[in-house]
Amino acid sequence: MSTGLGPAPVAAVNERVAEPNEARRVLLLSTVAFTLMFAAWLMFGVLGIPIQQEFGLTDVQLSWLSAVAILNGSLWRLPAGIAADRLGGRVVFTAMLVTTAVFALLVSLAGSYGMLLLLAFLVGFAGNSFSAGIAWNSAWYPRERQGFALGVFGAGNVGASVTKFIGPALIAATAGSTYFGVVQGGWRVVPVLYALLLLVVAVLLWTLTPRRDRTPGRGRTLRQELFPLRRQRVWRFSLYYVAVFGAYVALAAWLPKYYTANFGLSLGVAALLTALFIFPASLLRPLGGWFSDRFGARRVMYWTFGVMLVTTFLLSMPNGHIVVQPGGRVVLPYEIGVVPFTALVFLLGCAMGIGKAAVYKHIPEYFPDDVGAVGGLVGMLGGLGGFFLPPLFAYATGWTGLPSATFFVLFLLTAVCAVWMHRTVVRMLQTQAPELADHFETPRAQEASAR
Repeated sequence: MSTGLGPAPVAAVNERVAEPNEARRVLLLSTVAFTLMFAAWLMFGVLGIPIQQEFGLTDVQLSWLSAVAILNGSLWRLPAGIAADRLGGRVVFTAMLVTTAVFALLVSLAGSYGMLLLLAFLVGFAGNSFSAGIAWNSAWYPRERQGFALGVFGAGNVGASVTKFIGPALIAATAGSTYFGVVQGGWRVVPVLYALLLLVVAVLLWTLTPRRDRTPGRGRTLRQELFPLRRQRVWRFSLYYVAVFGAYVALAAWLPKYYTANFGLSLGVAALLTALFIFPASLLRPLGGWFSDRFGARRVMYWTFGVMLVTTFLLSMPNGHIVVQPGGRVVLPYEIGVVPFTALVFLLGCAMGIGKAAVYKHIPEYFPDDVGAVGGLVGMLGGLGGFFLPPLFAYATGWTGLPSATFFVLFLLTAVCAVWMHRTVVRMLQTQAPELADHFETPRAQEASAR
């Protein structure tokens, strides 16, 4: 029995000392696993171009190949988040790694467009690992560190660039070859490589993460877990995530084709330039989490939407002429070359990377006991945005004849998010006491003071 005057029991001390190391192991291995699954999820952004040549696909058919993978990587995010809360992220993540490995291996055997569509849909299941990882890491980190921890985990989005780097070289080096009498060279080698890596990471994650996992959702009914989804705030956060994540996923898959079609670049160069968008949109996510912890998530979202509005507006302007009328007619040619285009896309990626972390910082702040369900819904709807946007890009380009219509779609989406957020802030400041204007980043403190 402890009197409270002496040292804590050895077991309790060891548990407190071990806990940060266990949390770090969860964060490290879940991030590695998520990075690899994200790479497999979006591999059709690069594989799609040689696939298009082999199967004679139209641009719209190609866009649906990426879109169906994104669809299945979004549909199950809500159940995945709830499952991680109830069963623990260790079990859920291991199952996802093994399942994705099987589907990736089957992609290499596809012989028709219909079979490719089905297998692209199935391998897209990997994308649901995001909401499971958010719930898992939230359970292991305290509130004051959640923004940074979730930002680090979310940086696994950089997996979208893995295929951009290894894909073109691997495809070119293995084209025309056959390995072990079964695996054909070219684009079919990439999904086989991912299948092997996924199985290796599954073994490491199962072996090295804590056996006694944290399950904050265990013992709660499904109705209790789903109840917060009735809040309008959850759906507003979801729309924000469509703009900063769904658009990111869509562009990561769409940009290689955009570069090759509009700037005449090779697939290898297009993939490298696309990586210049993917890197900041992924690796700046921890910085976005730190900013959100330090300055408040909503303030960070204002800057995010501001930069996105400027960059997408400039990118949406078609090549042509600008006419200056007062005092005399002056015609100025306007054209965005590959260098300014890449610079603007890089800035857009920076804003998205920081904004993704800011959106998810809101969730444990407003819904500390429902991160799995709320984070799952926000991730699901954000991912569905990534499903609808690539075909919308293709149709908008076809309707207008302007490739830059891609970015006008994103400009309109961002504008809607920014206006809705600002109207919400203004309404809140009008209905609450003016002295609370500087404290709307701490909702739980507000609720406590209201009581």
